[in-house]
Amino acid sequence: MVDSPDRAVHWATAIFSTLLANLTRDKLERLLAGYLEQLLGGDAEAARQVGRSMVENDFISPATLEQSISHLGEHTPVRPAQLAALAAGYAEALRDRALDQQEVTRAASINAMRRAESAVRASEAKFRAVFRSAAFGIIITSLTGEIIDVNESMLAMLGYQAPDLARINGGELVHPDDRAGLAELARQLIASDHDSIRVEKRMVRSDGETIQTHMAISLVREEEGSSPYFVAMIENMNEMRALQTELVRQSLNDMQTALPNRAQFLGWLEGAVGSKGPGTVALLQVDVDGFRGVNDAFGHQAGNRVLLHVATQLRTVFHDDVAKVARIGEDEFGVLINDPQDVPAVIALVDEFTASLEEPLWVEGHGIGVTTSIGIVARPARRGDAADLLRAADVTVGWAKRDGKAQWALYDQERDERDKLRYELAASVPGALEEGRIRVDYLPVRSLTDGTVLALEVKVVWDHPEHGMLCPDDFIDEAVGNGMIVRLWWWAFEEACAQVNEWRRVLGDRTPVLSIDLPRRLCQEPELVAAVFRVLDRTGLPVSSLRFELHEHLPAQLTEAQLEELTILAERGAGLVLDHVTGGNPGVEQLRLLPLTGVKFTGPVVHGLDEGADEIDEGASVTMIARASLLGLPLHAEDVKTSAEAARLASLGVQGGQGPHIGLSLEASAVAALLLP
Repeated sequence: MVDSPDRAVHWATAIFSTLLANLTRDKLERLLAGYLEQLLGGDAEAARQVGRSMVENDFISPATLEQSISHLGEHTPVRPAQLAALAAGYAEALRDRALDQQEVTRAASINAMRRAESAVRASEAKFRAVFRSAAFGIIITSLTGEIIDVNESMLAMLGYQAPDLARINGGELVHPDDRAGLAELARQLIASDHDSIRVEKRMVRSDGETIQTHMAISLVREEEGSSPYFVAMIENMNEMRALQTELVRQSLNDMQTALPNRAQFLGWLEGAVGSKGPGTVALLQVDVDGFRGVNDAFGHQAGNRVLLHVATQLRTVFHDDVAKVARIGEDEFGVLINDPQDVPAVIALVDEFTASLEEPLWVEGHGIGVTTSIGIVARPARRGDAADLLRAADVTVGWAKRDGKAQWALYDQERDERDKLRYELAASVPGALEEGRIRVDYLPVRSLTDGTVLALEVKVVWDHPEHGMLCPDDFIDEAVGNGMIVRLWWWAFEEACAQVNEWRRVLGDRTPVLSIDLPRRLCQEPELVAAVFRVLDRTGLPVSSLRFELHEHLPAQLTEAQLEELTILAERGAGLVLDHVTGGNPGVEQLRLLPLTGVKFTGPVVHGLDEGADEIDEGASVTMIARASLLGLPLHAEDVKTSAEAARLASLGVQGGQGPHIGLSLEASAVAALLLP
């Protein structure tokens, strides 16, 4: 979970280059952190106050507001209603700021006129400068409405020429329905001790168009002998509201593709799962495959072309009569279909969209292939959960990507539940280690000729309080995916080294070798050799008692430097066994670079030797083992399930075996009972 300070750093990065305010980066981040606390903990009114505060702190560049709303909508859980309220508060504060400046102008004009007798020319020059240059309309009238003067902004606002107003009373410029109310306010102002009022009233342009205005009307009371008069500063609220509408539009749309953005899409989802929503919905998440590669290879302009191309095809297939389309991430699009006919109909539309991308997109002479991975979720809508619906789509598109990309996947709740459990387990590994719920068991590797224990393979098991005893297959793969495998592996490695060394003190050279899988992630450690020997130094286990098992595909995936680290381990006495050999090609050239000390078969190679096995499978197994024998290395087999498999493997020269027929994993105490006299 990202907290407010981190979000504030990201927001500051998004808007820093647009600021007109003189703020340090540190002060800006602290200010934005406060805004985020208000937004995430408050309602629409809190968001409105944030918008006003932004103006008060001189965040007055349109680009600052645009970037802020875009960033908040796409990267924070701020709701669309709050974004609209923020934009409204911002617009209101801008208006008030302008009016405050108008008050300063008004005061200057009034003071200038009051000093007319002593410095007429100077005062008139100053007042006229303000009068002419003001961006808002200024009109001066007598108490009876006779127009004394207007500035150019006022003439432009109402569409009049100066001579036209000589024949018009000021009251005639006000909408007929508002004249009586404004006249009454003027009488109250004259009768009171107040100098000014603010009011919203309609006015009528020369072409008959009605405009909503905000008026700041001041009564100027001159010294005795001079008649008082009104000075009114008038702002066109139609323009202000048009600006506010545009700000809201920008807050809900993606400027690059002209599609609705994530904030608006989330609003659609919330409406779809409401009590008045459709009966069913289909949600599609469309991810552009290899988008970062396109940016890196051809530049961001090419990447933008790809996004526009995908957006265009989505709009064509999923047009307004069919669905709603939005850009919901950097390279992600969302499609919401209300009351789809059925799932096959949705899939047909997906296939039509996929087919529309088959032709390459030509950018500056490069024919760029564009493919997408698509997650499809179809379910009942009413009283559902928008966040869960979006999560399901994200999970499903992840399946499509992991299964090879350029395809669609359909949401499967059972698969999702299994995945969630595995993710939960992998993320909980540190806590389980701290609570002592994870332990190291040992799988005996026995001689297929005399049953002697040749090696003990490390098997990490987890005594889970809810799910019972978990084997490595239940959580190791996800621990590799989220990086927890590093901590877990080093813990298990040191535990096992210490335990085997205890047995070695009694058994001496008769102690079975300690065997442990070495994942690819551990091979990427920059000082693997040094780290291994630090553990060996702490536990006292000699390196000759250690054997690392490498998946058959691992050598082909390693860099030259990583292969060198493994070679150093082998040269210093550790064994290297090629594991999980199933009959494929494990990368012959890479195998020659590693000083292997053994090969371990599994799967079809082992089961093809069982009694009653298919003749073709049996022949392939025999051939594979015979070819491996040419390496002159000890051969081993895992997952040996029957006595027939064990006997046939032994006859082909395979020395060691493990699996259900040989024996199950044992706790350390059971191993001690097995090995020690």
